[in-house]
Amino acid sequence: MSIAGRRFSPSIFATVLVVLGVAAFIRLGLWQLHRAAEKEALIERYGSGGETTLELTAATAGSLPQYQHVRAAGHYDTTHQILLDNMPSQHGQPGYRVVTPFELAAGGTLLVDRGWVPMGRTRQDLPSVAVDTQSRDIAGRYDSLPRPGIAMSAKDSTDSAWPRVLNYPQQQQVETALGRPVLPGVLLLDAERPDGYERAWQARFQFGPERHLAYAVQWFGLATAAIVIYLIVSFRREQHR
Repeated sequence: MSIAGRRFSPSIFATVLVVLGVAAFIRLGLWQLHRAAEKEALIERYGSGGETTLELTAATAGSLPQYQHVRAAGHYDTTHQILLDNMPSQHGQPGYRVVTPFELAAGGTLLVDRGWVPMGRTRQDLPSVAVDTQSRDIAGRYDSLPRPGIAMSAKDSTDSAWPRVLNYPQQQQVETALGRPVLPGVLLLDAERPDGYERAWQARFQFGPERHLAYAVQWFGLATAAIVIYLIVSFRREQHR
């Protein structure tokens, strides 16, 4: 095929390389679009979870959707509190998230995240997170325990004193520390409820869907650029005898 004195004559190597590259770029772009859709669905789930408030019991805890707004009655176990390590505030300051076991009046132990507190001057200077044991009603969003972006082996505090500092513990580790079963998940205490600290709850992810969309545009742009460059270098000037 000749156009304006140039003949389309691509090499086999260039053709294979471009096909593979464009396919990879498009696949990565579609994956970023999929991740953006997942994040948007998570934000929508967070919003819809607050439309109704359900009663939390040991029987219903395992079947509740993420971010469902729930209420419960009981009292705090003030002698076995957990400080979640490596938890920054909403402004990025280092500190802990205070997780307090809550003994349900109907039976069962619920973990309640009462919010963020700053670190002391040293690792041994733990914040005061005292709370009374009076019976009360609590409410909040039902979520899972936080997980690290990259799982790394870390040694938790071997001290038997409480409150105990734990680094991204999961249910089994919490049950071992408390010496009893706990309900799956954790209640994020509503900001207007008493006995809490900094609580700026939102749908949990490292960055929003808009960044995934930006990445998708970049990958599709690379695919387009690869095709354009391939076409430019494949049209060669015809030599006339």
